[in-house]
Amino acid sequence: MMKPIPLAEAHNLPFWRRPFTLLFVTAMAMPIAFYAWYALLNNFVIEVADFDGADIGLLHTVREIPGFLAVGVIAIIIFVREQVLGLISLFMLGVATAFTAWFPSLQGLLFLTLLSSIGFHYYETVNQSLQLQWLPKERAPQMLGWLMAAGSATTTVVFVLIVMMWDTLNLTYNIVFMISGGVTAAIAIFCLLAYPQFEAPTPQVKKMVLRKRYWLYYALQFMSGARRQIFMVFAGFMMVERFGFEVHELTGLYLINLVINMIAAPFLGKAVAKFGERRTLMFEYVGLALVFGAYGGLYWFGWGFMLAAFLYVIDHILFGLAMALKTYFQKIADPGDIAPTAAVAFTINHIAAVFLPVLLGLLWVVSPAAVFALAACMALVSLALSMLIPRHPEPGHETIFARPQPAPAE
Repeated sequence: MMKPIPLAEAHNLPFWRRPFTLLFVTAMAMPIAFYAWYALLNNFVIEVADFDGADIGLLHTVREIPGFLAVGVIAIIIFVREQVLGLISLFMLGVATAFTAWFPSLQGLLFLTLLSSIGFHYYETVNQSLQLQWLPKERAPQMLGWLMAAGSATTTVVFVLIVMMWDTLNLTYNIVFMISGGVTAAIAIFCLLAYPQFEAPTPQVKKMVLRKRYWLYYALQFMSGARRQIFMVFAGFMMVERFGFEVHELTGLYLINLVINMIAAPFLGKAVAKFGERRTLMFEYVGLALVFGAYGGLYWFGWGFMLAAFLYVIDHILFGLAMALKTYFQKIADPGDIAPTAAVAFTINHIAAVFLPVLLGLLWVVSPAAVFALAACMALVSLALSMLIPRHPEPGHETIFARPQPAPAE
């Protein structure tokens, strides 16, 4: 194994082997498997596996269990470098996705979903940690915006290919799952072999970190996880169940989202840098409360599918502003806390994810509108919490209740 290269010396490497390039490549690789799976999932489970709302809720509960156990990353990085763990997890996501269509039953899909989810959530945990360690604070919002745009661009290509070729080439679920999963796995292997190991300047604490001064970040993560589940699980399911969207139609809607996000993501990063985390998150949560309330109106007032599609696009754009939560933590964190806190935060984010999908799946059978009304209430709680973020967060000034420490005299 070659000696790790300090980040300060990485600029001597060719551009394609630098840390940001690695983050860029993996940001493009992950969506190939994950979003191909996500694009086909609702139609696959309804048409092939004969799922109802309770089944899809159970599937997503199982999918979120590894996210709840993301704190286990802390134990693994004692023995395995974060960079290596992230790429192995990405490989696991690809392989599990490739074999999804081979097991078209509730039990088989639960098992493969669990495997792919371990890969996805452990990759995302490590990826978020490496982003905050490797990206300079002053440029992090803009660089995170470009990484988000890269992921959106890749997902756009995946969706375009599905929309254009699903009927034209008579594609099957198995073909799409195998190709998308195989490509992601191959890129993960390439990155393991082609990139050197990068050494961040501050060693990471390799034990669980729960600090009182991070309480607001933890609370916002918890609410974000609860709210995100309703969007991820039930918004797309609604399009198929209520409005009868077919594979190419639902994927086309995803495609519109991705094209807009690809264009908007760098500007969202600039908005976070210009307006700050407090105002950015407040804007996001107000918008989400209105969108989820309107989702409920689709059922209460019988509004049509065009409005539903419009709301889905706005919903997706607003979630892009969640990068402000990352940069908020980057500003208040001790540098050595980033890796363990990323794992803890991922677990906190998924506490609600373990039980909400299955419980809300049962509620969905009774009243889909009530599910979206609950999501609107969650967005309002997040809005109240975001008001506690100071205009210029920093260590010792994590909330409006904590006064900044005076600078020492020189």
